[in-house]
Order: sequence, then C-alpha cells, then structure tokens
Amino acid sequence: MQWESYPDKHTESDSTPPPQTAKRTLLLNHVEGEKGKYSSNMGNSPSTRKCNEIVETWERIHAQLPPSDSQQCPSYHAQPSNPAFPSSSSIPRQPESSQTSVSMRITNYVAQYAAKDSNLVFSPPSIQLLLGLVAAGATGPTKDQVLSFLNCESVSKLNHLASELISTVLADGSAYGGPKLSFANGVRVDNRLPLKPVFKQIASNNYKASCEHVDFQIKADQVAHKVNSWVEKSTNGLIKDILPTGSVDRTTRLILANALYFKGVWKQKFDLSRTRDLDFHLLNGGSVKVPFMSTTTKQYICAFNGFKVLCLRYSQGRDNRQFSMYIFLPEARDGLPSLMQIASSQPGFLEQHLPHCQADVHICMIPRFKFSFGFEVSKTLKQLGLVLPFSEGGLTEMVDSSLGANLFVSRIFHKSFIEVNEEGTEAAAAPAAVITLKSLDLTNKFEFIADHPFLFFIREDTTGTLLFAGHVLNPLSQN
Repeated sequence: MQWESYPDKHTESDSTPPPQTAKRTLLLNHVEGEKGKYSSNMGNSPSTRKCNEIVETWERIHAQLPPSDSQQCPSYHAQPSNPAFPSSSSIPRQPESSQTSVSMRITNYVAQYAAKDSNLVFSPPSIQLLLGLVAAGATGPTKDQVLSFLNCESVSKLNHLASELISTVLADGSAYGGPKLSFANGVRVDNRLPLKPVFKQIASNNYKASCEHVDFQIKADQVAHKVNSWVEKSTNGLIKDILPTGSVDRTTRLILANALYFKGVWKQKFDLSRTRDLDFHLLNGGSVKVPFMSTTTKQYICAFNGFKVLCLRYSQGRDNRQFSMYIFLPEARDGLPSLMQIASSQPGFLEQHLPHCQADVHICMIPRFKFSFGFEVSKTLKQLGLVLPFSEGGLTEMVDSSLGANLFVSRIFHKSFIEVNEEGTEAAAAPAAVITLKSLDLTNKFEFIADHPFLFFIREDTTGTLLFAGHVLNPLSQN
C-alpha cells in the first residue's frame, strides 16, 4: 500500500530522550519479546537456558534503570493514588490460566465458527459474570462443571472476584478523567417463584443485580421488550433487541442479563487531518478502500516472529486504572487464523507478548472501524464442554419452589458494539440467559500498518482483565 509521511502536531511525547535512554527502552522491548518467544518451549533444552539468561538480563536492566527511564515504561511506574476512586489493587491479579485463558478459548471458537466471515467483538467478563450467577444458583455436577469451565475453585471465590471486578474494574472513571464505564446486572423471575434468600443476597450484593418478579404467563412479550429497553438504555443506545423475537414465552421462568458500556479517549489522539483512504486487504484476496488514521509519534510496540503488537493507551486522568487497546497484527495478510490459534493454545501468550515501553515509529496506521456482533453463546459453551446448565436438575439453589428441580438454561444471547476513531473507542456488550518477538535492530524505526485482518483486545492493565476481544476482517462491514 502507499502512504505519505506527515509531521505530527506537537504532543507530550515529542521530546526525544537521550540516546542511551532510547536505546535502553528499545532493549527492554527486545528482552520482553525474547522472553515470550522462548517461554513457550520450556523444558530440558537449550531454550530453557536461553530463557533463563533472558530473564536474568531483564531483571538486571530493571534494577539499573534510573527514574527517567522508569517514566518511559509506565507499566513499572506507579500512578499517583486517587483516594476518591476504588483501587484496582484490591482485586488479586489472576494468573492468565484463569480469566484470560477462558476468554481466549471462547474468542478462538467464536472466531472460527460464528464469526468466520465477519468482524467480531464480544465482552468476556460479561459472559463470565453471567455464568457466575448460574454457578451461584447451581448445585452438584452442574455447579462443578461451571466452576471448572471458569477455572475457579469455589462459588464463594467466584462471588468475591465478581464483586471486586464490578466495583473496581467496571466502575465509571469519567469523573476522574478516565474512561466512561457503565455496568448493569438484572434478574427477572416468574412472579410465582420466590428467589431463595441466599441466591438473592449473592445476586444483589456480589453481582450488583436488580431482582424483579415479572409475569411470564400472560406478559412474556412485554417482559422481553422491557429487558431489551433496559439493555439499550444501559449501553447508551448501542445494543438493541438483545432478546430475539420468540425467545421469551409462557414457559420462561427466569432471565439473567447484564450490559457493559465503555467509552475511552486516546491518551494521544490521532490527527483527523492526516486520515487517508487506503487499501485494506481482505482474506479472500480482494481489497477495500478504508479511512486510515496515522501517526509518527512514539508508540508502545514490539515485534515477534510472524506478528507485531501495538498498544494504544486510553487517557487515565486521576483514575488508578490503565485501560489500553492491543492490536495483534500478523505479518502475512492471511495470517489471522494461525495467529488466533497460537494465541488461544499457548498458556500465558497474551501476557508474554505485550509491549511495555515506547519505541520510535516511522509510521503507525490503523483503520477506523465501527460494527456490532451478536451470537448465541449457549451454542459455543456447549461445544466447549459446558453442557450441564442446559439440562434439567442442576439449578435448585435459585428459587424456593419444587419447580426449581426443573429449571435449566435454555439459551444465552450476547451482542456487542465497538467504534474506533481518531478520538478513541466506544464499545458496549450485553449477554442474556433465558432459563428454561523477532530480533530488533535498535537503530531502525518501526512500521505498523494494519492494512489486513488483525486481532484486538481492550484490557485493564493493572489487573489484566480483558473487557473486549475481537477481530477485524473488513473495517467497512458493520455486520
């Protein structure tokens, strides 16, 4: 593709660090990349010795960094605490084998099947929080299977993590200069079925869910409309009709639903005057003209064998959290399926391939995109082995009635929306369950031109929580 180089407007990062600092910053990215490259081949082999040498080098460099260098790597530079805002440090940072590994498994499966030929965006924590409510109302093998799927040892721990996630990571930060977040949780139960006090308490206290009795027998359509309106309002109008026509009827006994809205402004905004229409290459060999945003300022970026990773940070303000978008760009134009397979199959892949320091770039270009995506999550969960919640007999801890023995999850629906432009990102998601490194040349600048299909993630970095995951196959398609 053709591109032109334009000088950026002055930003905070225009000041050039001393050569020694810049070189050390690039070296940190190199060592981080080498760690990721070798860590997947651990064992009694030269790779093990190589990895150990790299880790020792990494630790030695960090121990010798002066304060000015630490400020070049915000991942290791503590932000001033804001006592008025809940600290995300209250959430124990989970190993990537838990929340992130579940997210990657779901992402890979949906990318291969439900979104094989379309753009993809969904919210892993929205689905996992909904499954947490299912676990809170389950017993026996059903409860055990949900816990196993979510990589959690007990319902009590799952409830605690849910409470901390909602009250900190998903809390609105716009009042402090951070991203706008809105999360809403709801339980709608048939008016003939009283909720068990323990389940109602967990839903209200841990999952911040509003509980409401409704009339499915006579007013099923009205209930569905009310839930859809509630989700639409909670997502600032971005998610409509989360419950399809006919999904709620007189046999419905319980609806669990939540909605997540996110709007973040880039820490370094793109200059609108530099946006140009250029070719984006599709998986089928064709191409489309797409508006590309561009910049030449320093970026959080690193390169590995076969792909590059770009981190675009959102404005933080006095918010204690740090939200970022990560773009994983394969070198090959048709390399997305292979990259997705590797990312989902290698434990710790995401953590090991995140850029931590800024590097000089010759040009950085990403397309504007805006689309929505919806799918039936229950089909995906069944294919991934979570089957017991969808059969009778396992949800006896939800309602205080003999009918509880016949409750089961019939279907789970999920819809998400995302828009990325020069200002930042707007995204929303809503599920509803109806119960019935390659080597770096330190003297060269990077090029990052996302002109073919890529993966993306929106992540809260202090806890490692993935808020949204997806891929872009065609930036012009709005699904």
